[in-house]
Amino acid sequence: MPVEKRQTRKRTETLARRSEILDAAVEICGSKGFASGTLGDIADQVGMTHAGILHHFGSKDQLLLEVLKHRDASDVAHLDGQHIPDGMPLFQHLVRTAFLNAQRAGIVQAYAVLSAESVTDDHPGREFFERRYRTLRAEVAHAFQVVCEEKGVTDPQRIADASAAILAVMDGLQVQWLLEPHALDLGTASEFAIQAIVAAVLDPRPSPLV
Repeated sequence: MPVEKRQTRKRTETLARRSEILDAAVEICGSKGFASGTLGDIADQVGMTHAGILHHFGSKDQLLLEVLKHRDASDVAHLDGQHIPDGMPLFQHLVRTAFLNAQRAGIVQAYAVLSAESVTDDHPGREFFERRYRTLRAEVAHAFQVVCEEKGVTDPQRIADASAAILAVMDGLQVQWLLEPHALDLGTASEFAIQAIVAAVLDPRPSPLV
């Protein structure tokens, strides 16, 4: 076999193996958490050794970060440019993501566990989640700005509050759903909350709570 073909085949096999390890890591992190789940647990899941996992990822911390990136990449893999849209399509994308998440409890569980653990001191995923929330808030806020300009609405503080609220509601509903899957419909509840928040920004009215 020519050298180039051998190298291509090896790269393909390596990528497939890395993907298999990441899938196993998602499952372990979701069921045991990052602190309790070990590289040995992941290695056993894919029929490898501890050293084999390190060969592919270097360290447990690096594997964690790759798991998080793998999760985010899967959300946008089918989109143009592999990036979330802007304007009203962004909110529609968030609703579709909620319905999709209802079909992949393992990934949602891993995300919920790791994001909660990241608030502790020196957690290797803290910087990732800080940057992720900062980026998502900015992207949701920009989508609001686009839609608000079309509707002639101007309220920067309301947009900032609504952007944070949408992310909080989506993550909070995921936790409730993981604890009691039959108590709520994740997609429908998320859609209701997102629609309500978007409507509150585009058509502000006196609060019924006052």
